[in-house]
Amino acid sequence: MKLIQTRIPDVVIIEPQVFEDERGWFMESFNERSFHQELQKLGLPIPRPFVQDNHSCSKKGVLRGLHYQLPPHAQGKLVRVTQGAAFDVAVDIREGSPTFGQWAGVELSAANRQMLWIPEGFAHGFVALENNTHFHYKTTDYYAKECEAAIHWNDPQLAVHWPQHEKALLNSKDNLAPLFRDALKAPIDQLTHPERADITHSGAIAE
Repeated sequence: MKLIQTRIPDVVIIEPQVFEDERGWFMESFNERSFHQELQKLGLPIPRPFVQDNHSCSKKGVLRGLHYQLPPHAQGKLVRVTQGAAFDVAVDIREGSPTFGQWAGVELSAANRQMLWIPEGFAHGFVALENNTHFHYKTTDYYAKECEAAIHWNDPQLAVHWPQHEKALLNSKDNLAPLFRDALKAPIDQLTHPERADITHSGAIAE
């Protein structure tokens, strides 16, 4: 397992070691001990244990995001593509971070077998580059409807360079998500008044 830091150092690409011979190939898709050791080499924090696995299938051009969960159920995500290809994006929403408001993007595919580690404190989204793109991700906390939130995928302040965005297929919820500057007002208010969290967002956001 090899970890490569992106333009946001906390977001890392994971290249698994693949063993190939005349029969085909084998790899460890995840090894917690190796993952933690490689994070420590980079001086990055060890995440909480993964507690939920999710799997989606998308047509070419489907764009899902930018999604995140508020504390106390913020999620770190380990994402990969097992069929097709996707352009995956992480946006730093940690106020006070030196990379606050910046994004990192990487193409994940069945062919390159790469994964992306996105810590808590990031919004996440992807666009499918091929039909029948199967997207898998592990999360460090369970889905919590009362804590779900989103940022508009095409926010001009973030200026994410989405490929094929002219033909992006979105659900109405993602298309109506607030802009970055407006979305971040909700977490501050909800951290101060957590009882308001359940009235800010409703309905599951499927990634």
